[in-house]
Amino acid sequence: MRFVKLHGYGNDYLVFKADDLGAAGDLGGFARRVCDRHFGAGADGIAIVERLAGGGGADFGVRIFNPDGSEAAMSGNGTRCAAAALVYDGVWTGAELRLSTRAGVKVYRLLEADAARGLYRFAAEIGRPRFESEAIPFKTDEALARVVRHPLEVAPGETVEVTALEMCNPNCCLFVGDFETVDWRRLGRLIERHPRFPARTNVEFVRVVSPDRVELRIWERGVGETLSSGTGSSAAAVASHLNGLTNRAVTVETPGGCLAVEWREDGEVVLTGEAEVVFRGEWLKV
Repeated sequence: MRFVKLHGYGNDYLVFKADDLGAAGDLGGFARRVCDRHFGAGADGIAIVERLAGGGGADFGVRIFNPDGSEAAMSGNGTRCAAAALVYDGVWTGAELRLSTRAGVKVYRLLEADAARGLYRFAAEIGRPRFESEAIPFKTDEALARVVRHPLEVAPGETVEVTALEMCNPNCCLFVGDFETVDWRRLGRLIERHPRFPARTNVEFVRVVSPDRVELRIWERGVGETLSSGTGSSAAAVASHLNGLTNRAVTVETPGGCLAVEWREDGEVVLTGEAEVVFRGEWLKV
């Protein structure tokens, strides 16, 4: 089974064609095997692309699986990697690509292409955030229209303030002054599986640098610590504006690099970033 490996700011994905995965069987189990960094090819997830016959307003379908075998509704970086792989392989040559995900149809517009380096830059309309506690989902005694600066007990005697929203996936944002004095990995692990998040959640730790820039550390649902996250960066940008800390358009600095996020006045979030081809491979184990 052939694949292309790409990364978006260090968030790496293996892109497979659906037709080639007939022998893979259980896709969740396959994802666990192939994503293993010691016994597999190694990745933060896999993206499975399939050409659609027409209808539904999309050109291709994309499914994203995490290293723990769970299926994500959407990955900003993973889906961008899938779009870049389609352009790199010459499967798609248009300026605009519509990808169907479990979180709806996302529109990817190619801004730059450097075929020699395998580097592609896209602006993507990835959807509108949802804020209701039931939509995230986030369990509360009473339904909330927005979960902003909400107290969350993470351990006996330890409570943090969170801003949660659904940005393609459940996301939980915590604002911090710096990353050195916060044990964010421990908190990320606790919050990801907190009983108030019945579908688990991505966790973003946000440091506001200026009204136009934020810095992130990321604990991703089903993955753990990652160098970047597209939907997480988008959620952090929206949460920062909701809390009156930033403008609607910000640069999001992650350990892997910087993405641009704009939360437009019409509610749509536009995520702009790159995907880079790393290598081609063939998975020999069925």
